[in-house]
Amino acid sequence: MRPILLMPVLAILSALAVPAAAQPGLTAADAQGVWMNPKRTVAVNTAPCGPGLCGRVAWGSPEARADAKDSGLQSLVGTQLLENYRFHGNGVWTGTVYVPDLGRHFYSEIDQLSGTELKVKGCVLGGLICKSQVWTRIQQVPA
Repeated sequence: MRPILLMPVLAILSALAVPAAAQPGLTAADAQGVWMNPKRTVAVNTAPCGPGLCGRVAWGSPEARADAKDSGLQSLVGTQLLENYRFHGNGVWTGTVYVPDLGRHFYSEIDQLSGTELKVKGCVLGGLICKSQVWTRIQQVPA
């Protein structure tokens, strides 16, 4: 297991568990789009799936793709990281995040901080250990 992919995913998970920072008035549709992690190594496309929100990897840097492959994942691009998120109002979502490095799913929360920022949080051990990161909306997936 290499820490390159694990850290961004754990950071995403952490951000999801702190709903207090979300902005009032944001709708479920406001979270849809393409989001880049802080290290600019992974872009995730969020879209409706059933009654909720899901997110698939739309792009990964060569380093992120190699790390995923070393962890046994055939292809990082197309992998669903955000699963079954339910909207609770005011930009707050709860769901499950998939961590490819670990091959496991964890409880997660998303707080939409603004129209251009999502705080994604993931937790392990029943919420005792959480990590978050802020993703930024991008207009298009990198080439």
